[in-house]
Amino acid sequence: MLERLLSLFHTDKAVTPLPQADERHALGALLVRAAKIDRAYLFEEVEEIDHVLARLYGLNAVEAAKMRARCEKLEAAMPDTKALAEVLHQHIADDHLEDAVRALWSVVFSDGFEEAEQDDLLHQIEAILGVAPGRAKELHDEEMAKSGLF
Repeated sequence: MLERLLSLFHTDKAVTPLPQADERHALGALLVRAAKIDRAYLFEEVEEIDHVLARLYGLNAVEAAKMRARCEKLEAAMPDTKALAEVLHQHIADDHLEDAVRALWSVVFSDGFEEAEQDDLLHQIEAILGVAPGRAKELHDEEMAKSGLF
């Protein structure tokens, strides 16, 4: 009897499957990584990730939260940031590279802090994406000003 009750809580339906490493999920995983790199994954960051995914991909709130959950799985399964960024770079149009960088900085600034680990991670991603350092600095400053930290 106890086994039957416990089996209700351990179904395969509750497991979020690992998504394919396409550009959408790679960006989502990088957003999660940018939020988690400082060892504090805060509500404000989760909320901003959901907002970014909804805006970029035309998702409603529930769809964005589900996508974030899949991206969290992908982020945990792919420890190599370079591999994630390369998937994004290979599949994203050049005119959307800056949108990806803006989205990453918006997540970093969403909790009101910019930690050195986050800064280092985003500079690594910007380099892989081929965003020039000067332009990357401009995008950083624009997102910082939007966040009210400037």
